[in-house]
Amino acid sequence: MNKTRTTALIAASAALSVIASGCSVANSGGNGSGAASGTLRIVLPQEPPTLEPCEASLTATGVVTRSNITEPLLERNPTSGALEPKLATEWTQTEPTLWTFKLRPGVKFSDGSEFTSEDAVKAIDRTANNTTLACNVQGYVFGQTGPLTLAAPDATTVTIKTQEADPLLPLRVSFIEMTKRDISTTEKVREPIGTGPFKIASWTAGQKLTLSSWDGYWGAKPAYTTAEYQWREEGTVRAAMVVNGEADVATNLGADDGAGDTAVQYPNNETTALRFTNDQAPLNDIRVRQAIDMLIDRDGIITSLFGGLGKPASQLIGPGVIGYNEAMTPTKYDPAAAKALVDAAKADGVPVGTQFRIIGRTSQFPKIAESIELMQSAFAQAGLNAKIEMMDTSAQLKYQLRPFVPDAGPIALMVMHGNQAGDAAFTVGQYFATDGAQSTGGTPDLDAKIKAAAPLTDAARQAAYADVFKTQTDAVRGFAFLANMEAVLARAKTVDYTPDAATGDEMRLADFKPKA
Repeated sequence: MNKTRTTALIAASAALSVIASGCSVANSGGNGSGAASGTLRIVLPQEPPTLEPCEASLTATGVVTRSNITEPLLERNPTSGALEPKLATEWTQTEPTLWTFKLRPGVKFSDGSEFTSEDAVKAIDRTANNTTLACNVQGYVFGQTGPLTLAAPDATTVTIKTQEADPLLPLRVSFIEMTKRDISTTEKVREPIGTGPFKIASWTAGQKLTLSSWDGYWGAKPAYTTAEYQWREEGTVRAAMVVNGEADVATNLGADDGAGDTAVQYPNNETTALRFTNDQAPLNDIRVRQAIDMLIDRDGIITSLFGGLGKPASQLIGPGVIGYNEAMTPTKYDPAAAKALVDAAKADGVPVGTQFRIIGRTSQFPKIAESIELMQSAFAQAGLNAKIEMMDTSAQLKYQLRPFVPDAGPIALMVMHGNQAGDAAFTVGQYFATDGAQSTGGTPDLDAKIKAAAPLTDAARQAAYADVFKTQTDAVRGFAFLANMEAVLARAKTVDYTPDAATGDEMRLADFKPKA
Protein backbone atom coordinates (compact mmCIF):
# COMPACT_ATOMS: atom_id res chain seq x y z
CA MET A 1 0.00 0.00 0.00
CA ASN A 2 1.56 3.31 -1.09
CA LYS A 3 0.43 6.53 0.38
CA THR A 4 -0.59 8.91 -2.37
CA ARG A 5 1.20 11.76 -0.78
CA THR A 6 4.49 10.03 -1.61
CA THR A 7 3.39 9.55 -5.20
CA ALA A 8 2.29 13.16 -5.38
CA LEU A 9 5.69 14.34 -4.31
CA ILE A 10 7.33 12.21 -6.98
CA ALA A 11 5.04 13.67 -9.62
CA ALA A 12 5.65 17.11 -8.21
CA SER A 13 9.37 16.91 -8.82
CA ALA A 14 8.51 18.44 -12.15
CA ALA A 15 7.25 21.62 -10.54
CA LEU A 16 8.40 24.88 -11.95
CA SER A 17 10.69 26.80 -9.66
CA VAL A 18 8.91 30.04 -9.04
CA ILE A 19 10.31 33.15 -7.47
CA ALA A 20 7.78 35.95 -7.55
CA SER A 21 9.29 39.39 -7.41
CA GLY A 22 7.65 42.75 -7.63
CA CYS A 23 8.17 46.46 -7.70
CA SER A 24 7.08 48.83 -4.96
CA VAL A 25 3.50 50.02 -5.30
CA ALA A 26 3.95 53.01 -3.06
CA ASN A 27 2.63 55.57 -5.57
CA SER A 28 -0.15 53.89 -7.50
CA GLY A 29 -2.52 56.82 -7.60
CA GLY A 30 -5.34 54.51 -6.49
CA ASN A 31 -7.79 55.66 -3.86
CA GLY A 32 -8.22 52.20 -2.35
CA SER A 33 -12.03 52.40 -2.45
CA GLY A 34 -12.37 48.79 -3.56
CA ALA A 35 -10.39 47.44 -0.62
CA ALA A 36 -12.11 49.74 1.84
CA SER A 37 -15.55 48.49 0.79
CA GLY A 38 -14.65 44.80 0.99
CA THR A 39 -14.75 44.50 -2.79
CA LEU A 40 -11.81 43.36 -4.91
CA ARG A 41 -12.00 44.85 -8.40
CA ILE A 42 -10.23 42.84 -11.10
CA VAL A 43 -9.92 43.76 -14.76
CA LEU A 44 -9.23 40.92 -17.22
CA PRO A 45 -8.21 41.05 -20.89
CA GLN A 46 -11.37 39.21 -21.94
CA GLU A 47 -14.74 38.12 -20.63
CA PRO A 48 -14.85 34.46 -19.57
CA PRO A 49 -16.58 32.52 -22.37
CA THR A 50 -18.19 30.35 -19.68
CA LEU A 51 -17.68 29.37 -16.04
CA GLU A 52 -18.29 25.69 -16.85
CA PRO A 53 -16.14 23.70 -14.38
CA CYS A 54 -15.00 21.10 -16.91
CA GLU A 55 -13.45 23.94 -18.94
CA ALA A 56 -11.49 25.22 -15.95
CA SER A 57 -8.15 24.33 -17.56
CA LEU A 58 -8.84 27.08 -20.12
CA THR A 59 -7.16 30.24 -18.90
CA ALA A 60 -10.13 32.55 -19.53
CA THR A 61 -12.43 30.26 -17.50
CA GLY A 62 -10.11 28.90 -14.82
CA VAL A 63 -8.88 32.32 -13.71
CA VAL A 64 -12.38 32.97 -12.34
CA THR A 65 -13.86 29.52 -11.69
CA ARG A 66 -11.12 27.39 -10.21
CA SER A 67 -10.90 27.31 -6.39
CA ASN A 68 -13.20 30.34 -6.23
CA ILE A 69 -16.62 29.06 -7.35
CA THR A 70 -15.75 25.38 -7.51
CA GLU A 71 -12.97 23.34 -5.91
CA PRO A 72 -11.06 20.13 -6.68
CA LEU A 73 -10.42 17.20 -4.36
CA LEU A 74 -6.69 18.05 -4.34
CA GLU A 75 -4.69 21.14 -5.20
CA ARG A 76 -1.18 21.32 -6.58
CA ASN A 77 0.96 23.88 -4.80
CA PRO A 78 2.30 26.08 -7.64
CA THR A 79 5.58 26.75 -5.85
CA SER A 80 6.54 23.40 -4.31
CA GLY A 81 4.60 21.20 -6.74
CA ALA A 82 3.21 19.08 -3.90
CA LEU A 83 -0.38 17.90 -3.94
CA GLU A 84 -2.31 19.30 -1.00
CA PRO A 85 -5.70 18.40 0.51
CA LYS A 86 -8.75 20.34 -0.58
CA LEU A 87 -12.11 18.52 -0.62
CA ALA A 88 -10.25 15.25 -0.02
CA THR A 89 -8.19 14.92 3.14
CA GLU A 90 -6.22 11.81 2.14
CA TRP A 91 -5.68 9.53 -0.85
CA THR A 92 -4.18 6.06 -1.02
CA GLN A 93 -3.11 3.69 -3.79
CA THR A 94 -4.68 0.50 -2.43
CA GLU A 95 -3.85 -1.55 -5.54
CA PRO A 96 -1.73 -0.79 -8.63
CA THR A 97 -4.88 0.30 -10.50
CA LEU A 98 -7.06 1.40 -7.56
CA TRP A 99 -7.02 4.65 -5.63
CA THR A 100 -9.15 5.55 -2.60
CA PHE A 101 -9.99 9.14 -1.63
CA LYS A 102 -11.42 10.17 1.75
CA LEU A 103 -13.55 13.30 1.57
CA ARG A 104 -13.62 16.21 3.97
CA PRO A 105 -16.75 16.01 6.14
CA GLY A 106 -19.20 18.87 6.53
CA VAL A 107 -18.68 20.47 3.11
CA LYS A 108 -21.67 22.18 1.52
CA PHE A 109 -22.45 23.61 -1.88
CA SER A 110 -23.26 27.31 -2.00
CA ASP A 111 -26.97 26.46 -2.31
CA GLY A 112 -26.81 24.75 1.10
CA SER A 113 -26.86 21.11 -0.08
CA GLU A 114 -24.33 18.59 1.24
CA PHE A 115 -21.28 17.57 -0.78
CA THR A 116 -20.96 13.77 -0.72
CA SER A 117 -19.05 11.02 -2.49
CA GLU A 118 -21.95 10.64 -4.93
CA ASP A 119 -21.41 14.23 -6.09
CA ALA A 120 -17.67 13.58 -6.45
CA VAL A 121 -18.24 10.43 -8.50
CA LYS A 122 -20.65 12.23 -10.82
CA ALA A 123 -18.25 15.16 -11.22
CA ILE A 124 -15.30 12.90 -12.05
CA ASP A 125 -17.37 10.79 -14.44
CA ARG A 126 -18.77 13.89 -16.17
CA THR A 127 -15.32 15.38 -16.67
CA ALA A 128 -13.05 12.37 -17.24
CA ASN A 129 -15.33 9.82 -18.96
CA ASN A 130 -17.83 11.97 -20.85
CA THR A 131 -16.66 12.59 -24.41
CA THR A 132 -20.02 14.06 -25.49
CA LEU A 133 -19.39 17.34 -23.69
CA ALA A 134 -15.94 17.69 -25.32
CA CYS A 135 -14.58 19.30 -22.16
CA ASN A 136 -11.07 20.70 -22.29
CA VAL A 137 -10.09 18.88 -19.09
CA GLN A 138 -11.18 15.56 -20.59
CA GLY A 139 -8.86 15.91 -23.57
CA TYR A 140 -6.07 17.67 -21.72
CA VAL A 141 -5.83 15.40 -18.70
CA PHE A 142 -7.67 12.15 -19.44
CA GLY A 143 -7.56 11.84 -23.23
CA GLN A 144 -4.97 9.05 -23.18
CA THR A 145 -5.99 7.16 -20.03
CA GLY A 146 -9.13 5.28 -20.99
CA PRO A 147 -12.37 5.28 -18.95
CA LEU A 148 -12.23 5.33 -15.16
CA THR A 149 -14.33 2.99 -13.03
CA LEU A 150 -15.81 4.95 -10.14
CA ALA A 151 -17.61 4.01 -6.93
CA ALA A 152 -18.88 5.63 -3.73
CA PRO A 153 -18.74 2.95 -0.99
CA ASP A 154 -20.00 5.45 1.58
CA ALA A 155 -20.76 9.16 1.86
CA THR A 156 -17.12 10.19 2.38
CA THR A 157 -15.23 7.64 0.25
CA VAL A 158 -14.52 7.60 -3.48
CA THR A 159 -12.67 4.84 -5.33
CA ILE A 160 -11.18 5.21 -8.79
CA LYS A 161 -10.00 2.22 -10.80
CA THR A 162 -7.80 2.89 -13.83
CA GLN A 163 -7.31 0.78 -16.94
CA GLU A 164 -3.60 0.49 -16.22
CA ALA A 165 -1.39 1.46 -13.30
CA ASP A 166 -1.30 5.26 -13.27
CA PRO A 167 0.98 6.95 -10.73
CA LEU A 168 -0.31 10.34 -11.94
CA LEU A 169 -3.97 9.66 -11.15
CA PRO A 170 -4.13 12.00 -8.11
CA LEU A 171 -2.48 14.74 -10.17
CA ARG A 172 -5.07 14.20 -12.91
CA VAL A 173 -7.89 14.35 -10.36
CA SER A 174 -6.62 17.71 -9.15
CA PHE A 175 -7.82 19.18 -12.47
CA ILE A 176 -11.45 18.18 -11.83
CA GLU A 177 -13.71 20.72 -10.17
CA MET A 178 -16.42 19.24 -7.96
CA THR A 179 -20.03 19.85 -8.96
CA LYS A 180 -23.49 18.74 -7.84
CA ARG A 181 -24.71 15.29 -8.81
CA ASP A 182 -27.67 16.74 -10.76
CA ILE A 183 -25.53 18.84 -13.11
CA SER A 184 -26.24 18.23 -16.79
CA THR A 185 -24.17 15.56 -18.49
CA THR A 186 -25.33 16.55 -21.98
CA GLU A 187 -24.88 20.32 -21.88
CA LYS A 188 -22.25 22.62 -20.44
CA VAL A 189 -23.26 24.92 -17.58
CA ARG A 190 -22.48 28.60 -17.85
CA GLU A 191 -23.05 29.44 -14.16
CA PRO A 192 -22.21 26.50 -11.87
CA ILE A 193 -22.91 25.88 -8.20
CA GLY A 194 -19.80 24.85 -6.30
CA THR A 195 -18.29 24.41 -2.87
CA GLY A 196 -15.81 27.28 -3.19
CA PRO A 197 -15.67 30.36 -0.97
CA PHE A 198 -17.55 32.43 -3.57
CA LYS A 199 -20.75 32.07 -5.55
CA ILE A 200 -21.98 33.91 -8.61
CA ALA A 201 -23.96 36.98 -7.55
CA SER A 202 -24.61 38.43 -11.01
CA TRP A 203 -23.26 38.28 -14.54
CA THR A 204 -24.22 40.98 -17.00
CA ALA A 205 -22.84 39.68 -20.28
CA GLY A 206 -20.38 42.07 -21.88
CA GLN A 207 -20.18 44.29 -18.79
CA LYS A 208 -19.42 42.83 -15.37
CA LEU A 209 -19.29 39.60 -13.37
CA THR A 210 -19.72 39.71 -9.60
CA LEU A 211 -18.91 36.96 -7.09
CA SER A 212 -19.89 37.12 -3.42
CA SER A 213 -18.70 35.10 -0.45
CA TRP A 214 -21.21 32.95 1.43
CA ASP A 215 -21.53 32.10 5.11
CA GLY A 216 -21.63 28.29 4.86
CA TYR A 217 -18.19 27.84 3.30
CA TRP A 218 -16.26 25.04 5.01
CA GLY A 219 -12.89 26.83 5.03
CA ALA A 220 -11.52 30.15 6.26
CA LYS A 221 -13.59 33.20 5.43
CA PRO A 222 -11.95 35.18 2.60
CA ALA A 223 -10.70 38.68 3.36
CA TYR A 224 -12.80 40.19 0.57
CA THR A 225 -16.54 39.59 0.57
CA THR A 226 -17.07 40.53 -3.08
CA ALA A 227 -15.06 40.24 -6.29
CA GLU A 228 -16.01 42.30 -9.32
CA TYR A 229 -14.58 41.34 -12.70
CA GLN A 230 -14.54 43.63 -15.70
CA TRP A 231 -12.65 43.19 -18.95
CA ARG A 232 -10.81 45.53 -21.28
CA GLU A 233 -8.96 44.37 -24.38
CA GLU A 234 -6.17 46.96 -24.32
CA GLY A 235 -3.40 46.40 -21.80
CA THR A 236 -2.81 50.13 -21.45
CA VAL A 237 -6.44 50.59 -20.43
CA ARG A 238 -6.26 47.81 -17.85
CA ALA A 239 -3.09 49.25 -16.37
CA ALA A 240 -4.55 52.76 -16.27
CA MET A 241 -7.59 51.50 -14.36
CA VAL A 242 -5.34 50.37 -11.52
CA VAL A 243 -3.10 53.42 -11.64
CA ASN A 244 -6.17 55.69 -11.55
CA GLY A 245 -7.94 53.78 -8.77
CA GLU A 246 -10.71 52.30 -10.93
CA ALA A 247 -9.55 48.70 -10.32
CA ASP A 248 -7.40 46.90 -7.79
CA VAL A 249 -5.79 44.25 -10.03
CA ALA A 250 -5.16 44.07 -13.78
CA THR A 251 -3.85 40.92 -15.43
CA ASN A 252 -1.92 39.98 -18.56
CA LEU A 253 -0.02 43.23 -19.03
CA GLY A 254 2.93 44.03 -21.22
CA ALA A 255 6.11 45.65 -20.02
CA ASP A 256 5.20 48.98 -21.61
CA ASP A 257 1.50 49.14 -20.77
CA GLY A 258 2.07 51.87 -18.22
CA ALA A 259 1.48 50.10 -14.90
CA GLY A 260 4.32 52.08 -13.36
CA ASP A 261 4.82 51.47 -9.64
CA THR A 262 1.82 49.12 -9.56
CA ALA A 263 3.60 46.59 -11.83
CA VAL A 264 4.54 43.18 -10.45
CA GLN A 265 6.66 41.00 -12.72
CA TYR A 266 6.60 37.22 -12.27
CA PRO A 267 7.44 34.05 -14.20
CA ASN A 268 4.57 31.91 -15.40
CA ASN A 269 4.37 28.51 -17.07
CA GLU A 270 3.04 29.50 -20.49
CA THR A 271 4.66 28.74 -23.83
CA THR A 272 3.45 30.44 -27.01
CA ALA A 273 3.62 28.71 -30.39
CA LEU A 274 2.11 28.42 -33.85
CA ARG A 275 0.31 25.10 -34.39
CA PHE A 276 0.06 23.96 -38.01
CA THR A 277 -2.57 21.97 -39.82
CA ASN A 278 -0.36 19.35 -41.48
CA ASP A 279 -2.79 17.94 -44.04
CA GLN A 280 -3.41 20.85 -46.44
CA ALA A 281 -1.12 22.72 -48.81
CA PRO A 282 1.14 24.49 -48.40
CA LEU A 283 1.45 23.51 -44.71
CA ASN A 284 1.37 19.79 -45.53
CA ASP A 285 4.99 20.02 -46.70
CA ILE A 286 7.46 19.79 -43.83
CA ARG A 287 9.87 22.10 -45.62
CA VAL A 288 7.28 24.88 -45.53
CA ARG A 289 6.69 24.29 -41.82
CA GLN A 290 10.43 24.30 -41.20
CA ALA A 291 10.74 27.54 -43.15
CA ILE A 292 8.02 29.21 -41.09
CA ASP A 293 9.85 28.11 -37.95
CA MET A 294 13.08 29.67 -39.24
CA LEU A 295 11.32 32.93 -40.17
CA ILE A 296 10.31 33.76 -36.59
CA ASP A 297 12.65 36.28 -35.01
CA ARG A 298 12.14 35.17 -31.42
CA ASP A 299 14.82 37.38 -29.90
CA GLY A 300 13.53 40.40 -31.79
CA ILE A 301 9.91 39.85 -30.75
CA ILE A 302 10.80 39.25 -27.10
CA THR A 303 13.06 42.32 -26.99
CA SER A 304 11.01 44.80 -29.00
CA LEU A 305 7.43 43.71 -28.24
CA PHE A 306 7.56 41.80 -24.96
CA GLY A 307 9.95 44.22 -23.27
CA GLY A 308 12.30 41.35 -22.51
CA LEU A 309 9.60 39.36 -20.67
CA GLY A 310 10.27 35.84 -21.87
CA LYS A 311 12.86 33.57 -23.42
CA PRO A 312 12.94 31.90 -26.85
CA ALA A 313 11.26 28.49 -26.69
CA SER A 314 12.53 25.23 -28.14
CA GLN A 315 9.56 23.05 -27.15
CA LEU A 316 6.02 23.29 -25.81
CA ILE A 317 7.05 23.05 -22.14
CA GLY A 318 9.52 25.00 -20.08
CA PRO A 319 12.45 24.00 -17.87
CA GLY A 320 11.44 22.18 -14.71
CA VAL A 321 8.73 20.04 -16.30
CA ILE A 322 9.45 16.29 -16.47
CA GLY A 323 10.37 15.53 -20.08
CA TYR A 324 11.91 18.91 -20.90
CA ASN A 325 14.71 18.26 -23.38
CA GLU A 326 17.76 20.23 -22.28
CA ALA A 327 19.61 19.39 -25.50
CA MET A 328 17.09 21.17 -27.73
CA THR A 329 17.64 24.82 -28.63
CA PRO A 330 15.29 27.39 -30.17
CA THR A 331 15.23 27.36 -33.96
CA LYS A 332 17.69 29.88 -35.36
CA TYR A 333 16.26 32.90 -37.20
CA ASP A 334 17.55 32.39 -40.75
CA PRO A 335 15.51 34.06 -43.53
CA ALA A 336 17.94 32.99 -46.28
CA ALA A 337 17.78 29.30 -45.35
CA ALA A 338 13.99 29.54 -44.98
CA LYS A 339 13.67 31.07 -48.46
CA ALA A 340 15.75 28.22 -49.86
CA LEU A 341 13.39 25.66 -48.32
CA VAL A 342 10.35 27.43 -49.77
CA ASP A 343 11.98 27.60 -53.20
CA ALA A 344 12.85 23.89 -53.05
CA ALA A 345 9.29 23.01 -52.15
CA LYS A 346 7.98 25.18 -54.97
CA ALA A 347 10.31 23.51 -57.46
CA ASP A 348 8.80 20.16 -56.45
CA GLY A 349 5.30 21.38 -57.22
CA VAL A 350 4.16 22.48 -53.74
CA PRO A 351 1.76 25.47 -54.15
CA VAL A 352 3.67 27.65 -51.70
CA GLY A 353 1.65 30.69 -52.74
CA THR A 354 -1.61 29.20 -51.51
CA GLN A 355 -2.95 31.41 -48.77
CA PHE A 356 -3.05 30.10 -45.22
CA ARG A 357 -4.49 31.81 -42.16
CA ILE A 358 -2.66 32.86 -39.03
CA ILE A 359 -5.35 32.83 -36.35
CA GLY A 360 -4.74 34.60 -33.06
CA ARG A 361 -6.90 35.22 -30.00
CA THR A 362 -7.41 38.85 -29.09
CA SER A 363 -5.49 39.70 -25.88
CA GLN A 364 -4.19 36.13 -25.60
CA PHE A 365 -0.88 37.69 -24.58
CA PRO A 366 0.46 41.26 -24.75
CA LYS A 367 1.39 42.42 -28.26
CA ILE A 368 -0.02 39.32 -29.91
CA ALA A 369 -1.32 41.23 -32.94
CA GLU A 370 1.99 43.00 -33.46
CA SER A 371 3.88 39.70 -33.08
CA ILE A 372 1.77 38.02 -35.73
CA GLU A 373 2.15 41.00 -38.06
CA LEU A 374 5.94 40.69 -37.85
CA MET A 375 5.68 36.99 -38.67
CA GLN A 376 3.35 37.63 -41.60
CA SER A 377 5.79 40.12 -43.07
CA ALA A 378 8.71 37.69 -42.78
CA PHE A 379 6.63 34.90 -44.34
CA ALA A 380 5.77 37.14 -47.32
CA GLN A 381 9.41 37.94 -47.95
CA ALA A 382 10.11 34.21 -48.24
CA GLY A 383 7.31 33.74 -50.79
CA LEU A 384 4.52 32.56 -48.48
CA ASN A 385 1.02 34.02 -48.40
CA ALA A 386 -0.44 34.39 -44.91
CA LYS A 387 -3.63 36.18 -43.87
CA ILE A 388 -4.15 37.29 -40.28
CA GLU A 389 -7.43 36.73 -38.44
CA MET A 390 -7.86 37.85 -34.83
CA MET A 391 -10.78 36.28 -32.95
CA ASP A 392 -12.37 36.43 -29.53
CA THR A 393 -11.99 33.46 -27.19
CA SER A 394 -15.19 31.66 -28.14
CA ALA A 395 -14.45 31.80 -31.86
CA GLN A 396 -10.76 30.89 -31.53
CA LEU A 397 -11.46 27.85 -29.35
CA LYS A 398 -13.44 26.28 -32.19
CA TYR A 399 -10.14 26.05 -34.08
CA GLN A 400 -8.06 25.04 -31.06
CA LEU A 401 -10.17 22.20 -29.60
CA ARG A 402 -11.82 19.16 -31.13
CA PRO A 403 -14.17 18.95 -32.90
CA PHE A 404 -12.40 21.49 -35.12
CA VAL A 405 -14.19 23.76 -37.57
CA PRO A 406 -14.75 21.61 -40.70
CA ASP A 407 -13.20 22.56 -44.04
CA ALA A 408 -11.28 25.41 -42.42
CA GLY A 409 -8.34 25.26 -44.81
CA PRO A 410 -4.65 25.54 -43.90
CA ILE A 411 -4.11 27.29 -40.57
CA ALA A 412 -1.22 28.37 -38.35
CA LEU A 413 -2.97 28.83 -35.01
CA MET A 414 -1.38 30.80 -32.20
CA VAL A 415 -1.65 28.75 -29.01
CA MET A 416 -0.46 29.34 -25.47
CA HIS A 417 0.08 26.27 -23.33
CA GLY A 418 0.86 26.13 -19.63
CA ASN A 419 1.80 22.82 -18.06
CA GLN A 420 0.77 23.40 -14.45
CA ALA A 421 1.01 19.73 -13.61
CA GLY A 422 4.77 19.60 -14.16
CA ASP A 423 4.79 16.43 -16.28
CA ALA A 424 5.00 16.11 -20.08
CA ALA A 425 2.13 13.61 -20.07
CA PHE A 426 -0.20 16.59 -19.74
CA THR A 427 1.22 18.14 -22.91
CA VAL A 428 2.17 15.50 -25.45
CA GLY A 429 -1.05 13.49 -25.49
CA GLN A 430 -3.31 16.40 -26.26
CA TYR A 431 -1.00 18.33 -28.61
CA PHE A 432 1.15 15.69 -30.35
CA ALA A 433 -0.86 12.44 -30.48
CA THR A 434 -2.76 11.82 -33.71
CA ASP A 435 -6.10 11.86 -31.86
CA GLY A 436 -5.12 14.48 -29.27
CA ALA A 437 -7.74 16.99 -28.19
CA GLN A 438 -5.65 19.87 -29.54
CA SER A 439 -3.62 18.03 -32.16
CA THR A 440 -3.76 18.63 -35.91
CA GLY A 441 -0.90 16.29 -36.79
CA GLY A 442 0.99 13.25 -35.62
CA THR A 443 2.53 10.00 -36.81
CA PRO A 444 2.27 6.33 -35.76
CA ASP A 445 5.87 6.46 -34.55
CA LEU A 446 5.21 9.52 -32.38
CA ASP A 447 2.00 7.96 -31.03
CA ALA A 448 3.92 4.83 -30.07
CA LYS A 449 6.56 6.84 -28.23
CA ILE A 450 3.92 8.80 -26.33
CA LYS A 451 2.20 5.60 -25.28
CA ALA A 452 5.46 3.91 -24.27
CA ALA A 453 6.51 6.87 -22.08
CA ALA A 454 3.29 7.00 -20.04
CA PRO A 455 3.93 4.14 -17.54
CA LEU A 456 7.61 4.93 -16.99
CA THR A 457 9.01 6.61 -13.88
CA ASP A 458 12.06 8.58 -12.80
CA ALA A 459 14.99 8.83 -15.27
CA ALA A 460 13.38 6.53 -17.81
CA ARG A 461 10.28 8.76 -17.91
CA GLN A 462 12.39 11.89 -18.34
CA ALA A 463 14.38 10.37 -21.20
CA ALA A 464 11.34 8.97 -22.99
CA TYR A 465 9.42 12.23 -22.97
CA ALA A 466 12.52 14.21 -23.95
CA ASP A 467 12.73 11.95 -27.00
CA VAL A 468 9.07 12.65 -27.79
CA PHE A 469 9.79 16.38 -27.99
CA LYS A 470 12.84 15.81 -30.20
CA THR A 471 10.90 13.47 -32.51
CA GLN A 472 8.05 15.95 -32.83
CA THR A 473 10.42 18.69 -33.94
CA ASP A 474 12.64 16.55 -36.19
CA ALA A 475 10.05 14.35 -37.91
CA VAL A 476 6.74 16.20 -37.63
CA ARG A 477 7.41 19.90 -37.03
CA GLY A 478 3.78 20.50 -36.17
CA PHE A 479 4.67 23.63 -34.21
CA ALA A 480 6.86 26.70 -34.40
CA PHE A 481 7.61 27.60 -30.79
CA LEU A 482 7.85 31.27 -29.89
CA ALA A 483 8.58 31.96 -26.23
CA ASN A 484 8.50 30.73 -22.66
CA MET A 485 6.54 33.68 -21.33
CA GLU A 486 6.84 35.89 -18.30
CA ALA A 487 4.04 38.08 -17.00
CA VAL A 488 3.13 41.39 -15.44
CA LEU A 489 0.10 42.33 -13.39
CA ALA A 490 -0.84 45.63 -11.84
CA ARG A 491 -1.65 45.61 -8.13
CA ALA A 492 -3.03 48.57 -6.19
CA LYS A 493 -1.13 49.73 -3.11
CA THR A 494 -4.12 48.69 -0.98
CA VAL A 495 -3.88 45.00 -1.99
CA ASP A 496 -1.61 42.31 -0.59
CA TYR A 497 -1.09 39.52 -3.17
CA THR A 498 1.96 37.70 -4.52
CA PRO A 499 1.47 36.13 -7.98
CA ASP A 500 2.91 32.72 -8.73
CA ALA A 501 3.23 30.33 -11.66
CA ALA A 502 -0.48 29.47 -11.49
CA THR A 503 -1.76 33.07 -11.48
CA GLY A 504 -2.38 33.18 -15.22
CA ASP A 505 -4.59 30.08 -15.05
CA GLU A 506 -6.21 30.31 -11.63
CA MET A 507 -6.29 33.40 -9.47
CA ARG A 508 -7.44 32.31 -6.02
CA LEU A 509 -9.41 35.10 -4.41
CA ALA A 510 -8.65 33.68 -0.96
CA ASP A 511 -5.00 34.64 -1.51
CA PHE A 512 -5.88 38.37 -1.74
CA LYS A 513 -5.96 40.51 1.38
CA PRO A 514 -6.34 44.24 2.01
CA LYS A 515 -3.02 45.76 2.93
CA ALA A 516 -2.91 47.38 6.32
